[in-house]
Amino acid sequence: MAHTRKSSKKSHAVDTLTPQVPRSNYFHLQEEKQRLQMKKFLLDRMFLVASIHENVDKQAIADYYEHTFQTILKYHVGEGVTGLLLIYPTSVLHILESSNGTLLRILLDYVKQEKDHEEFLIQNVKIVTVSHDVPSRIFLHWHMSVINVPVIYLDDVTQSLSLNEVLTDFLTLTHKLGLYIFKTVKVGTKTLGDNLHLVVPDLLLSEQIIKYLCRAEELMDPATFLNMYSKPIHITLDSEVVWPAPTRF
Repeated sequence: MAHTRKSSKKSHAVDTLTPQVPRSNYFHLQEEKQRLQMKKFLLDRMFLVASIHENVDKQAIADYYEHTFQTILKYHVGEGVTGLLLIYPTSVLHILESSNGTLLRILLDYVKQEKDHEEFLIQNVKIVTVSHDVPSRIFLHWHMSVINVPVIYLDDVTQSLSLNEVLTDFLTLTHKLGLYIFKTVKVGTKTLGDNLHLVVPDLLLSEQIIKYLCRAEELMDPATFLNMYSKPIHITLDSEVVWPAPTRF
């Protein structure tokens, strides 16, 4: 009997010293993968266009955004910005992916810069569209490329198109370009090079379309967008604060 107790104690001691290797299966691995992919915030995607001066320093534009992203990241930890910045000779196409709060701060910073500087790097910014709660990112990083397309004087095709037709072309091509970058660009690569117009000419928007959208009065600038965003949805009418309350039929 005593021998059995000693053997039991010894066996228990060995069990406690033996490292416990977790047993798993494919289902557990899928659950862990899904848990790691759970978003801590709702992901939004914003499409912007803007005008720039022809002689502006293109690298200064990229540096401005890099600095802005790093500053905002201090207040929105873990809500990094990914997307695409295409700098044409006199215009800019910008796609941003991040949380709603981060995107709003980017717009606020632009409005501040525009007020503080008479000739800011980026002008006539227009918000083409904002997609809320998108399922996943298209871009793994924030990519930048300068589009050095030779100036060719062609007829402006946008003159014969409606705004809806131009927007359809805009969203179709930008989506295809985003998928191409997602599938072909290596992880960790931020700079796409300055020869996209040679590699994928069919996936690049013409600068005519970007300029057309910059002039479109139907699209909001950041200041108007932020003003509308901050307004209350439910407005209290004067008739609702009198007593006795009016009867409505």
